[in-house]
Amino acid sequence: MNAATERLLAAVQDLSLARSLDGVMEIVRHAARDISGADGATFVLRDVDKCFYAEEDAISPLWKGSRFPMSACISGWVMLNRKTVVIEDIYADPRIPADAYRPTFVKSLAMVPIRSKAPIGAIGNYWARRYTPPPETVRLLEALANFTSIAIENADLYAGLERRVAERTSELAEVNRELESFSYSVSHDLRTPLRHMSGFMGMLREELGPSAGAQAVKFMDTVEASVKRMDGLIEALLSFSRMGRAELRRARVDLSGLVAKVRDELSGDLAGRDIEWKIGDLPEVEGDPEMLRQVLANLVGNAVKFTGTRPRAVIEIGARPGEAGRAVIFVRDNGVGFDMAYADKLFGLFQRLHLKEDFEGTGVGLANVRRIIKRHGGEVWAESAVGRGSTFCFTLAAPVKAAV
Repeated sequence: MNAATERLLAAVQDLSLARSLDGVMEIVRHAARDISGADGATFVLRDVDKCFYAEEDAISPLWKGSRFPMSACISGWVMLNRKTVVIEDIYADPRIPADAYRPTFVKSLAMVPIRSKAPIGAIGNYWARRYTPPPETVRLLEALANFTSIAIENADLYAGLERRVAERTSELAEVNRELESFSYSVSHDLRTPLRHMSGFMGMLREELGPSAGAQAVKFMDTVEASVKRMDGLIEALLSFSRMGRAELRRARVDLSGLVAKVRDELSGDLAGRDIEWKIGDLPEVEGDPEMLRQVLANLVGNAVKFTGTRPRAVIEIGARPGEAGRAVIFVRDNGVGFDMAYADKLFGLFQRLHLKEDFEGTGVGLANVRRIIKRHGGEVWAESAVGRGSTFCFTLAAPVKAAV
């Protein structure tokens, strides 16, 4: 393999990685000159009915930035006729506009079209002496032009994708702004009447005082409980909305430490309970520490809540190796469980599989768990049976070290 062929192969490899027209031209203008041994090379683009000399690499300036009518330059002839041209003496060929060449060093040239069908440009090669490149060199230049055509199409496709991504990003930013406005509206407009209701109920209690009958007290208690529940639902909704917009801050996370922290936070719910904890070896992972704390707080909190009817609760937290090097974290309990026929509703917003009279909750916690794990590139699922407890599992991608 000679040096010119090796140079073409190197250029093809570089073109496969080019992501913009400027990048393509930068590669081609140097490669064309190296392959042909020319004193100069130009990259010409078709601009409707003109030839645009977009880039060049030469021993002295040629026509970079200039536009000429297709009918008045050799690159236009090459594109219109869809064929390569080799001219040993430019001043002896009537297709050459001699006046445009006299200020330059050019004596001979070879011009190849970029794409044989419907050319979109041309690659020019120029010599400062009378010279005719050998046929094999011309074939290498034609091969370079063919690969250049593919690279330009790829660059156009990539630019289109980037544009669509930018448009989508702009749309998402607008959605986020709308969500922030919605969150403010929910927080302010919905909570204001709740505060009024709570305030007036307090005033009513004070007004009635000891004269309030049992039925009136019951009604007031019901209203205040409903206000409190509605306020909790609003807060849960706002939390869910914020979680979708929060920046994911990846760090090295010790899951064992997070579990210990979550148990401390639940200490008030554990008072008077007989709970057997089985904490296995947990891996260190990469993720957002605060978000993963919320995941464990929801799952462990649910395990504590749904074992509340058991005289002795058993809650197990552990890990096992998953597929593709992922870690599977699980939280298992011996609580009331649920019917797997309704498992598809489990992680939906405001979905509940138990009556609120039996177990308190907003129906947002598991929806948040799913959203957080999805943002970490993982999956979440549950296994259960009525009266036989539940196991909630989630995967975390690329653990730093998997549990044994």
